[in-house]
Amino acid sequence: MYKKNFLNIFIFFNFIFFIYISNSYSKEIYIDLKKWDSWLVEFKAEAISSGISSNTINSIIPKIQVIKRVIELDRNQPEFKLSFEDYLNRVVSNKRVNKGKKLFEENKIILNKVSEKLGVQPRFIVALWGIETDFGRLTGGFKVIDALATLAFEGRRAKYFRKELLNALKIIDEGHISYEKMNGSWAGAMGQPQFMPSSFLNFALDFDNDGKTDIWTNKKDIFASASNYLNKSGWDDSKTWGREVVLPKNFDLSLINNKKEKLLSEWQLLGIRKKNGNDLPNINLKGRLIKPDKNNFKVFLVYDNFDTLLKWNRSNYFALSVGILSDKIAAK
Repeated sequence: MYKKNFLNIFIFFNFIFFIYISNSYSKEIYIDLKKWDSWLVEFKAEAISSGISSNTINSIIPKIQVIKRVIELDRNQPEFKLSFEDYLNRVVSNKRVNKGKKLFEENKIILNKVSEKLGVQPRFIVALWGIETDFGRLTGGFKVIDALATLAFEGRRAKYFRKELLNALKIIDEGHISYEKMNGSWAGAMGQPQFMPSSFLNFALDFDNDGKTDIWTNKKDIFASASNYLNKSGWDDSKTWGREVVLPKNFDLSLINNKKEKLLSEWQLLGIRKKNGNDLPNINLKGRLIKPDKNNFKVFLVYDNFDTLLKWNRSNYFALSVGILSDKIAAK
């Protein structure tokens, strides 16, 4: 009996402690509602002056709510960094490679049509699709308008997110999607390619000509929009992205990560070889060496298309993973 009562008391106080900690944690984020209401009034005036229709403004502005979870995520972004090997194992898993191969085959007709028109090899589009949202499975569950408004009101880059909020309203105003269906990440990245609203307005395409550009559910528009982004950013479909290479002994390490390009023939003379030890391709192409992780032995020889991938996401980890996944998807 004593043990049972002691256990009940222990559970009770642990529960009270949990509630206390939870409430204390939630109180860390305080929203000044008067300030929020004033901000909305000010933003509404700016939206009107930017050309957003009164119908769109009057139907959406009253619905916008601050999302405390967005503020929490913005304030508490992880400071640690994964090693490249750990990152690669996460985003280019065998499961994702196999899924990518399957979807590549299933969507080959659409992908080829998009490729013919926009000049991007299908394997790269499927790889981007896979790494951004696991082929459309993980697109984010936040209302984009609310998330952007929260960050424009409270975030570290308020000016940037204010512009993106106006862009998002313009997308709705043009009839591409509704406020309720415009979902995305906590930072406002939308749909299966995870476009920010500005990227949507600059690159998204209505490939099937149905009058709406749908990067949430329409594969034709999704693939075409991703392709158009790369195409307009300088993609060359006659070339690949790069490759992993091996260095000779006593190689001059100052030639790595210094952005200095050399012809493949020059790298060949310096002893650089493919990962399997074979010679580099005998073609007129320049590349540079990068080592993504100081504590990892992997070195890559990358070309101009790699730099185009960096315009999508300015992370060597990301761009390398897209390239590696694209190679694995295309491999027989």
